[in-house]
Amino acid sequence: MEQQKPCDPEYYEMLEQLQALDFALVELNLYLDTHPDDLQAIQQFNVLTQERTQLANIFQEKYGPLQGFGRAYSRYPWEWSQTPWPWQV
Repeated sequence: MEQQKPCDPEYYEMLEQLQALDFALVELNLYLDTHPDDLQAIQQFNVLTQERTQLANIFQEKYGPLQGFGRAYSRYPWEWSQTPWPWQV
């Protein structure tokens, strides 16, 4: 099956924003493992988590699921079999 890449440039922009948010969240998570009382870092983590959740919801409504296994809703017909998947672009 040949993969088709979305033509919409917003698809790639949103994926890049999600990757940046994921990177920042992983780094904050690691920092907070060793600095659990840093209120500013916790607040930043929570703000970025909210931003990531909102962006992921918008992305998934527009382009389909980012992950399978119950982490995103699917429209009809079943979308998970449609390529490209986010990690393939």
